[in-house]
Amino acid sequence: MSLGTWLKVGTSAAALVLAAATAATAAPAPLPDATAAVVTLRYDDSRAGGWEAAIAAGVASWNANVSNVRLVEAAPGARAEIVIVATTGWPQATLGPVRPGRQVRVELGEQAVSQGYDKTRIAAHELGHSLGLPDTKPGPCSQLMSGSSAGTACTNAVPNATERSRVQNAYANGLAATVPTDGRVLIDAP
Repeated sequence: MSLGTWLKVGTSAAALVLAAATAATAAPAPLPDATAAVVTLRYDDSRAGGWEAAIAAGVASWNANVSNVRLVEAAPGARAEIVIVATTGWPQATLGPVRPGRQVRVELGEQAVSQGYDKTRIAAHELGHSLGLPDTKPGPCSQLMSGSSAGTACTNAVPNATERSRVQNAYANGLAATVPTDGRVLIDAP
C-alpha cells in the first residue's frame, strides 16, 4: 500500500471514529411523550355517496388540528367507530366522545345542502359531535360547532382553539377508551 493510500485510509478511519465519538456524546434523542397517546377512530363512509370529498376534507381538518385522536377510513368490511350515511333530512349525529370499539352514527343531510349550507362544514361539524362537542348555537362562523346558526354564507370547517382544546382533553392519555359516549342524537336544523 502506498503512503498516499495509507493516509487516505487513515484519514477516513479517523473521521469515522470522530463521527462515532460525537454521536456517542451527543444528547440522547428525547423519548416519546407517554401522555400523548393517540386514539385511532375508524370511519365508514361507504353509504355516504356524494359526500366523499366533504368527508375527506372534514377528516383532514380534524386530523390537522388535534394531535391525540386520529380519524382513519375503515378497511372495507371492518367495523368502524363512526358510521357516516347520506340522508335526505337534516344532518344529525350521535354525541361522543366515541370510544374505540363503540359505534356512533353521523347522518349528512341533503336538506341542509339544498338550503345553501356548505357540505365540508357540515361534515366537519357532524364529526365534531362524534368527538364529543355539542352545538354552540347561536354562534359565529368562527365556531365550527355553531353549525347552521352561522348562516349559509359560512364555509369555515376548522375547529377554533376552544373546540380543539375540548377534543384534546376528551382524548387525553387515551381516556376516550374509558369515558362513555354521551349517546344523545343532535339534529342540526336551524
